[in-house]
Amino acid sequence: MQSYLAFVRKEFYHILRDTRTLVILFGMPIAQVLIFGYAVTNEFRDAPVAVIDNARDELSRELVHELVSSGYFKLVDQPATADELDALFRAGEVKLGVFIPPDFESDFFRRKQTTLQFLADGSDPNYATTLLNYGSQIVGNFQQRHAGGPENYQVGVEMQLMYNPELISAYNFIPGVVAIILLLISAMMTSLTIAKEKEMGTMDLLLVSPLSPLTIILGKVTPYVLLSMSNALLILLLGYFVFDVPVLGSFWLLTGFCLLYVLTALSLGILISTKASSQQAAMMGSLFSLLMPSMLLSGFIFPITSMPWMLQKVSGVIPATYFIELLKGVMLKGLGMQYLWFPTLVLATMTVVLLSLSWFNFKIRTK
Repeated sequence: MQSYLAFVRKEFYHILRDTRTLVILFGMPIAQVLIFGYAVTNEFRDAPVAVIDNARDELSRELVHELVSSGYFKLVDQPATADELDALFRAGEVKLGVFIPPDFESDFFRRKQTTLQFLADGSDPNYATTLLNYGSQIVGNFQQRHAGGPENYQVGVEMQLMYNPELISAYNFIPGVVAIILLLISAMMTSLTIAKEKEMGTMDLLLVSPLSPLTIILGKVTPYVLLSMSNALLILLLGYFVFDVPVLGSFWLLTGFCLLYVLTALSLGILISTKASSQQAAMMGSLFSLLMPSMLLSGFIFPITSMPWMLQKVSGVIPATYFIELLKGVMLKGLGMQYLWFPTLVLATMTVVLLSLSWFNFKIRTK
């Protein structure tokens, strides 16, 4: 028994001295609980809304104030025309548009039927449905408070969904699936293949060869660029022919965005591989830092605006967040570079920074 306790004590010492094991034992559960607890929610706060107020009377202003004061909506603009509102939707600045008809106050108190129109961004069907339901509920409460009962005064609400009027869920999950699969193939497989070379000792043979470090890196990632692009095209074709997901924008622009995202993911995989000493370490690093955050915090499953401020900032450094925005912009909205230049610039900057860090770290390892 004494020998057994001594052996157990020794194992505890080994575990407590191993930072990687402690991170797996305690860091991953804490991170998962926090991320799932905050990200997995159907509630939302401060959803961006724009209001076209054609009445501009006291009752319409009170209705807008009630929408904003609920905490669920944030007024970001008051466009004058439907074309200006459409531009806001295309730029991704608003998720809900509200049309208030002329003579809203006079029609309401004359007991005439007056109708509001809610226009939601249907590229994320679940989020759009939630916005419309909350907005309709606020209008219903507003009507009953002013009229003393729903039978006397009626405020109708017409709902319309842009980019996905039939609420087809495939319009949302196909872009997300493309982002996750490309990330797994590009980043994870690249990190594993370079880590395998180091673990088996064959990396030393490459380093003493006439090949430069940059040539080694490019030679390692080129096959995965071609394989990843083949997978991207395959998934997009399946989405188009099987699930009827449209491609309203330029196909070549869409292909270019896929290539840019593949290069970003490959750069991330190379950086992980230069830090990892084994395939197991590369696998854990990829899963912990790439897969789970990309699925939960990129807007693929849960809307980013429903997350706490800190998680929204974390989503801003996840490449999949910008790639999903690019895919939905081209496929569902038919947008061009004039609306998508910012996420494109972010991904390009990430690629350059990650490649520079990988090359610098690889050169240090080769000395």
